[in-house]
Amino acid sequence: MKRLFFAYLLLSALAPLRAADAPLKFNDPAPKRYEFKQRASAIDSRVQAHPEINFLLEKDGKPQDNEDASVDTRVAPQGKLVIWLMGYSAPLFEHVNSYGLHILRVHYANGWFGQFGKEPPPADEQFLGKIRLEAATGENFSPVVNIPKPDGMMERAFQFVKYLAKQNPQGRWDYFLAPDGKGLRWDRVIISGASHGSTTAARFAIYQKVDRVVMFCGPRDQYENWQGLNPATPANRFFGFSHVLDGGWTGGHYCRSWELLKLNQFGPIVNVDKTPAPYGNTRRLITDANVGNDAKRAHSSVVPGGAAVKDASGKFIHEDVWRYLFTHPVDQVGQSVPPDPNCLKDLRHAAKKGSQ
Repeated sequence: MKRLFFAYLLLSALAPLRAADAPLKFNDPAPKRYEFKQRASAIDSRVQAHPEINFLLEKDGKPQDNEDASVDTRVAPQGKLVIWLMGYSAPLFEHVNSYGLHILRVHYANGWFGQFGKEPPPADEQFLGKIRLEAATGENFSPVVNIPKPDGMMERAFQFVKYLAKQNPQGRWDYFLAPDGKGLRWDRVIISGASHGSTTAARFAIYQKVDRVVMFCGPRDQYENWQGLNPATPANRFFGFSHVLDGGWTGGHYCRSWELLKLNQFGPIVNVDKTPAPYGNTRRLITDANVGNDAKRAHSSVVPGGAAVKDASGKFIHEDVWRYLFTHPVDQVGQSVPPDPNCLKDLRHAAKKGSQ
């Protein structure tokens, strides 16, 4: 009897783990695409404003802490949640949902860059990276900001998913909650962003293991060395996409970050306008699509949206690229290539020499 009793206890303990690891399936009697918008301060009463770093809840009487989410239960789910670290983009959310992915955007601290991202860079070669990590985690990494846990990206994403699980059980948001109910299943999270957001996404993924990192027009922090730290997320799970007219590309910021992240181990830089998917299974993608020689448009053109390039029929030309970035099997990699000697790693020293 004792053996049977202990066997019962063991099976009971393992049951939640088995349920958590079972493939995600929808059971929606009326499948459709669900969209949500809610204020962070309405979801979690602990949320605060931090005006000293332009991290606000309201401005001129208008909410600044809106958060967005969507899921399409008509599409077979992949069991992955994209957390988007940039402004809301309806075309991006629609595309990501069409791949069978959940997606949300949290309101987190990203208004500090204008205050602390000025040149010349400070002596600390991880100065900005520490701010990014505190903004993402709500833990004390930087001496120049004070962002508590409820205002960090991790906790806000967790609270938002708990809210969505209650509001939209058809969407099975509960699949991304940890079995102990104290956080997210980060192994089921794809962290992504553009520009400033892609840089924070990369810094966070070095600290916290995630399923995948999708970096549009980034990462930057060109005077810092955190990109070369030993990452918690394996390097083959980082994917980058940039336009060659983007100032971050012409300035050598992105090629530098990509090599410090060791993405050259998984293939060469591939021009997606000249090589079809799967692009040699590389992790480093570029485009030279026609943006009217507009560097500003080039910067945003790699993300689904108004700046993205379309063909004569009005179809986005980078549909295959976007699907690849978010869904390509991470174990399929290209052939390693050596670092590019023309891609300078020490831009801090180069900038100092140029100013003399």
